Amino acid sequence: MKPSLQVRLSQHLALTPQLQQSIRLLQLSTLELHQEVEQMLEQNPFLEVEEDAGTPYDAPAERSTSPTTAAERDEAPDAPDAGEAVKEVSGEDFGTTERDDWENGTEADDFDGIRETPGNAPSGDGDGDDLEAHDRRAEVGSLADHLRAQIAGMRLSDEDRAALHVLIESLDADGYLADPLSEIGDRLAEMLDVAGADEREALQDRLQCALRWLQSLEPTGVGARSLSECLVLQLRATPACVAREVAVRICEQHLDLLARRDVKKLTAATGADETLLRLAQGLIVACEPKPGRPFAAAESNIIVPDVVVQRSGRGFKVVLNPDVMPKLRINDLYAQAIRGQRGTGGGMSSRLQEARWFMKNIQQRFDTILRVSKAIVERQKSFFTHGAIAMKPLVLREIADELGLHESTISRVTTAKYMATPQGTFELKYFFGSSLNTEAGGNASSTAVRALIQQLVAAEDANKPLSDSQLSQMLEEQGIHVARRTVAKYREALKIAPASLRRNI
Repeated sequence: MKPSLQVRLSQHLALTPQLQQSIRLLQLSTLELHQEVEQMLEQNPFLEVEEDAGTPYDAPAERSTSPTTAAERDEAPDAPDAGEAVKEVSGEDFGTTERDDWENGTEADDFDGIRETPGNAPSGDGDGDDLEAHDRRAEVGSLADHLRAQIAGMRLSDEDRAALHVLIESLDADGYLADPLSEIGDRLAEMLDVAGADEREALQDRLQCALRWLQSLEPTGVGARSLSECLVLQLRATPACVAREVAVRICEQHLDLLARRDVKKLTAATGADETLLRLAQGLIVACEPKPGRPFAAAESNIIVPDVVVQRSGRGFKVVLNPDVMPKLRINDLYAQAIRGQRGTGGGMSSRLQEARWFMKNIQQRFDTILRVSKAIVERQKSFFTHGAIAMKPLVLREIADELGLHESTISRVTTAKYMATPQGTFELKYFFGSSLNTEAGGNASSTAVRALIQQLVAAEDANKPLSDSQLSQMLEEQGIHVARRTVAKYREALKIAPASLRRNI
């Protein structure tokens, strides 16, 4: 082909570095912005923390949430470093004393399906039980610490005590032995350089004895090697009765039948009538399938809201959370030095401009979050008064059109940003939901429909739980058209078991 020259006209959008940074900061979560600010403080000498703030995220006693100058404000919660010293247990001398084996229970399926309660959902409210569990964690620190405190006053030989410490270190967060006892013994034998068959057998006997001691400690059920064994240990600690023996037999051999609510097979397998099976089920449900749960460490990723909704007269006021806004400013000494060297500052002038743009973009980030939050609160006023059942349909485009922003900008703002409300703390995306047709010709929010399904299931007769078809029909009677498959999808999203698994025996 013969080479030739051509002239073409084209248009394209060029994003400046400042605009790119603004978009990137907008989509960051609170924790990610915290890290971004810390990194910028290390890299840019013109950026510093305000003198009255120990860190970029220490809130002053009084702080206005209204927009201010670009040299002030901005974000992210403190993430204090917390470290716990892990006590190392040394199994130096385990001896060779023979002990009886501790009987193991049979394997079983996951217990979650048995304990599931209709409409049960985690709550952010701190009730009395949660406070008690928090106080106990503060006192003992962890499950391992709690167990060590109990064995401190027990009269044990050094060998038994060392073996017991080894088993405690082998527990997982739920209080179960993470590995089979034989594997723990093999690893321990290698650590202690035990090679002979007789010595290894004696070591296993020592661990079997230690396991008996461990399973006698509080919380009851700790040290179990299966769900079945955990439940049996707890049942054995309850007063003896016929129902308890039936419950033990079910946990040891027929836990899967109980999970499926198969009354006929349970009756044939245990020889108990329905009344006795119902009593046995009550005993099993009262057990704790995860003994270590009350001692679990608090979540490391604690949600800190970006905005707070407060009651104001008959309405609601939306303010930024000052605890997540960094306290930054430009170093005046360095900035004046650069001004005195106009034209010769070179790269330092660009670093000063970079610091100013960074502060301006952070301020713009919070201004946008506040604008979007106010628009959401204005459209979802009923939710803040009556709860999720009063949620209205809302899509990103509606807020985008109202604020004159792009739909993608609203998506960035509502992702990983949280709002504290009188109803709880929610991600901003929670307030958006598709609409469902109603008999009156209006629309109902999918969030409200899910809340209504949850209420219907919570109020159902446990002996005759509502099926998906019945739930769909009940919603139809209230003027909301929802297909059975949609009801099933919403029920699964709410982590509500099917009707067959919600039925009492």
